[in-house]
Amino acid sequence: MESIHFSVEEIAEIIQGSVIGNKKAVINNLSSIEKAKKGDISFVHKDNYFKYIKASKASAIIVDKNFKISKDLKNTFIIVKDPYLTFTALLEKFYDIDKFAKSGIEQPSFINKSSKIGNDFYLGAFSYIDTNCRIKENVKIYPNVYVGKNVEIGKNTLVYPGVTINPNTKIGESCTIHSGAIIGSDGFGFVISKNGNYKTIPQVGNVIIKNNVNIGSNTVIDKATMESTVINSGVKLDNLIQIGHNVEIGKNTVIAAQSGISGSTKIGKNSLFGGQVGVIGHLKLGDNVKYAAQSGVSKNIKEGETVFGSPAVNKKEYIKSYAVFKRLPSVLKRIEEMEKKMLKLQKNS
Repeated sequence: MESIHFSVEEIAEIIQGSVIGNKKAVINNLSSIEKAKKGDISFVHKDNYFKYIKASKASAIIVDKNFKISKDLKNTFIIVKDPYLTFTALLEKFYDIDKFAKSGIEQPSFINKSSKIGNDFYLGAFSYIDTNCRIKENVKIYPNVYVGKNVEIGKNTLVYPGVTINPNTKIGESCTIHSGAIIGSDGFGFVISKNGNYKTIPQVGNVIIKNNVNIGSNTVIDKATMESTVINSGVKLDNLIQIGHNVEIGKNTVIAAQSGISGSTKIGKNSLFGGQVGVIGHLKLGDNVKYAAQSGVSKNIKEGETVFGSPAVNKKEYIKSYAVFKRLPSVLKRIEEMEKKMLKLQKNS
């Protein structure tokens, strides 16, 4: 994190806390209470960390309003209602300042003359922006990024190194796309010809990513065959996810790593996917659904359900089935014992 300079007083205003001690002390960084040095701000929210306060070199420490400051403590304190949540918010604030600090165009890089770029733009070295792109203000594109023709990127969006954004993609405001992600690759579309070979179906659609979307490293989102693959506002995609062509993901849905969504499936809003969930194509999945890790979804899911297993079933059904499954070894043993008794009876008859 680049050096950031705030006074204790300025930070207290940001987090709506009150200061006891040196209001003018300068804060450059955030740190844990054990490792803090001069210029750092830290926090304490659990009893077992209070022992570090007296020896701490932190220039300011965020504490709970119920914390009793003894006379022998010479530290500077910022008093808040919830130190943990406050420090998390402050960390986010510092992180946002840091990640958007860069500006200007590094060389070598290329921007086609037909593309329009907003203010406070950053383009890292070895990046390429093709024809007729529309990039709004405060967009930061790090090195080694490819932006294809007719791409639109909304303001305050961050694109990390090594991202590929293929032609005609539309990206909203305040999105984050992590390294190695590929947006708008061809969908997995083939048809068998008369001679038995596979013929590629041209993929001429695009990808639309709406506001406040986070896309993890090495995640791939395929463009639609003719229309649009749509990632709605607030969606969070982990690393190593495959989103097939013509998929639509509803608002505020979260998908964990190594999941795969096959083509033309529609996912509802506010849904939660565990890791390694697989979904077949052309399904309609309801809102507010929870998918346990490694679920295999092969049919439509109603709103509000929680599903487990492969093929995925309702949680209650899964628990009942699993209760039987756990007993199978003992059931098998009983069956084998019964077979032995029956054979013995047959021999004696």
